Amino acid sequence: MCIAVIGPTFEDLALNVHKNISNISYIIAGRSAGYIGGSLLGGTLLDCLNPYLLLGLSMLLTAVGMCAIPLCRNVLLLMGLMSCIGISMGILDTGGNVLALNTWGEQAGPHMQALHFSFAAGAFAAPIIAQLLFGVRGNHSSVAESVTAGAGAVHDVQTWSHLSPMWAYVVIGLFVFLSALSFFALYCCGIRSRGRAHSVLEQPQVAKHHRAIVALLFFFFFAYVGAEVAYGSFIFTFSKDFVHLEEAEAGGINTLFWGSFAACRGLAILLATCVSPGALITVSLLCCCISCLLLCLFPLQRAVLWAGSALYGVSMAVVFPSGLSWVEQYTPVTGRTAAVLVVGAALGEMVLPVLLGFLMGRVSGEPLLMYQALACAILCSILFPAMYWLAVVSGARTQGDGEREFRQALLLPENCDVFEMDTSHSSHERDRDPHWKD
Repeated sequence: MCIAVIGPTFEDLALNVHKNISNISYIIAGRSAGYIGGSLLGGTLLDCLNPYLLLGLSMLLTAVGMCAIPLCRNVLLLMGLMSCIGISMGILDTGGNVLALNTWGEQAGPHMQALHFSFAAGAFAAPIIAQLLFGVRGNHSSVAESVTAGAGAVHDVQTWSHLSPMWAYVVIGLFVFLSALSFFALYCCGIRSRGRAHSVLEQPQVAKHHRAIVALLFFFFFAYVGAEVAYGSFIFTFSKDFVHLEEAEAGGINTLFWGSFAACRGLAILLATCVSPGALITVSLLCCCISCLLLCLFPLQRAVLWAGSALYGVSMAVVFPSGLSWVEQYTPVTGRTAAVLVVGAALGEMVLPVLLGFLMGRVSGEPLLMYQALACAILCSILFPAMYWLAVVSGARTQGDGEREFRQALLLPENCDVFEMDTSHSSHERDRDPHWKD
């Protein structure tokens, strides 16, 4: 919600700081830079701090920043707030993924899908909160015109009635604050994540080609997330300008893409209980290549555009959470490892849409959006078998871990008495058994 609420309230943010829209567009870059920095910082802090405390503090920082945005009247202060929110969300993204993997281990698949489904649900709820619950009262078009006219024109028209969507930031901030309290409660109860408890028993077994797998997965997520964000950002423009559809129909295709994306993430919660992460990724990449190929071959066909966008949204939905669950089977996903992967996704989200927008402004008459989607799908389809081969060569990390952890658990101090009683009882039975032989 914190990320998606900016789009529907962008004009109100400009009005609030007495600037036009073009003069505040760089706050998005500030938030993205903060997100990358927060991801790297979170990966380091996760290895030395309690994860519940760290996530609680990051959500508290996010809540304070969100509630402070409506009160911000200076553009530099707004950019600083956005950067701080980006840092806290980067920590939260890295920490949430690592905590889910450490808590549920081999059974993390459905929980990872549920975690990432919540992202889609939040993106769906934010515009509803901003526009339906706190819709603009009065003539919003006149406000937008005054904002565009210049900074000096907005002083006389700025009222709280015009800025009612800004209250969405307060509502979302309060919701984040309540969520932060739950993490503080877990920390105060002394609950530790499974990963930190197991570190007492043994060091996690790192795959032989750990760095190579992480590096390939970095580029895998770079291409996947970049293609996803680029398609979602430009499919409306592509449908309207290249295919020459009406705005309503172009908006319907855009909604269909994100709706199928969110629905499939919800369905993946159930699928992950009976289908392995590797199988989900393989099927998703196959469907992704098919949909992109059809969209490249028939970009002007309305039926293909509708069906291809829906299939593309479905095929893209489960890749990221399944990728994290898959790599955990072969090598441990520590805080630093998760930070590298999240940064790869964030860089793809920043670079590929910008590159596509630049090319669309220079090259006309070509379905560049579909070409980029197909190129990223092919790249991911090449990278995943390479990662799988390296992982198989290294051997599955979880195959012998369960029995080894069970044996070591028996040697813990609290289990020593039980172990000794078991041993003495077995020795006593052995002495009484006349058929026992050495």
